Amino acid sequence: MTTDTPISILGIPYDANSSFLRGAAAAPDAIRQALHSPSTNMMTENLIDLTDHPRLRNRGNVQFQNSRPWLTSITQSVADLLEGGSRIVSLGGDHSVTYPLIKAFAKFHHGLTIIHLDAHSDIYHEFEGNRYSHACPFARIMEEGLAKRLIQIGIRTMNPHQKEQIERFGVEVFDMQSWQTYRGLRIRHPIYLSVDLDVLDPAFAPGVSHHEPGGLSTRELLDIIQHLPGPFVGADIVELNPRRDINGVTAMVAAKILKEVIAKMLD
Repeated sequence: MTTDTPISILGIPYDANSSFLRGAAAAPDAIRQALHSPSTNMMTENLIDLTDHPRLRNRGNVQFQNSRPWLTSITQSVADLLEGGSRIVSLGGDHSVTYPLIKAFAKFHHGLTIIHLDAHSDIYHEFEGNRYSHACPFARIMEEGLAKRLIQIGIRTMNPHQKEQIERFGVEVFDMQSWQTYRGLRIRHPIYLSVDLDVLDPAFAPGVSHHEPGGLSTRELLDIIQHLPGPFVGADIVELNPRRDINGVTAMVAAKILKEVIAKMLD
């Protein structure tokens, strides 16, 4: 890829695999509305103006049809963009969407390193009888060998089953008690970033389905993104639930994260 590589923004309005509350399907439009709010601007913190940026492409939302499974719809939509040489950041949906996203990316980018920012490891073998729950995507990814390396940061809901899964798949976990120590890692390309907004403390991101106290601040999350080696080949921002948001605060946080992710993709 070159410095002319397009950056595609793709919405994924899907939350059928949410285990607690629905609402994440409304995230793509909420994030776009916040991104273009007149209360802020389109500048990244390293002074890239994203207004009408020649490399940005708004690809709308994945269209789901009753005749095609949700997994296929997401994977094919992303594969079509990757075929055209794009880097992709997807917006919304519950975290189950990361599995079909990575199925597409793995065909074009071998040896993926996934940086996963989350309160939860999302690596259950199955959850409430559903192997495709938003609590399971990284189990599917790792058992199919779709990524070479999985690094999880911000975890604070570990249990014995997930610990067994982490050991089984060789996942590197930096929980909230030790998250800063990830900086000693050598992280190799290609890099895919998955941001579950509940990695943030609920004080910074009330608009998520699973409030888990003790998380990162918005500044800490941005610092992680800005100090990871770029460019990312892909990223997702998931689990915004506009139904639980307060005055659009979490949507604005998601839009801020989106701008900084795009900045890393433009490296």
